[in-house]
Amino acid sequence: MEKISLIVNIVVLVPVLVGLLSNSPGMADAFGPDAAARRILVAVYLAIAGLSAVLMVWGGGAALIPGLLVVQVVYKLLTVPLLGIGHPVVMANLGVVAVHAVTLWTLAR
Repeated sequence: MEKISLIVNIVVLVPVLVGLLSNSPGMADAFGPDAAARRILVAVYLAIAGLSAVLMVWGGGAALIPGLLVVQVVYKLLTVPLLGIGHPVVMANLGVVAVHAVTLWTLAR
């Protein structure tokens, strides 16, 4: 399950990062205008995607996976009260939360 969560991170974040970095149409609607706050979000997304890629190939990093996933679950759940359940980023976040929650549950057993 850990590999599935890491793959989900990469599959979701790569197109989002490409869209944000190229200022693709529609990105401003979902993430706001290109400003300092959005660039900080890009940095966070790059860190998550990069760490996920490293953890996919580095066998010694297995102990880091739960921490990465817990942080993601917490911040993604916090977007619900901050943006509202109907926001497209929130809806995508909740899908990722579902996958990561199953992974964390599996690891906790």
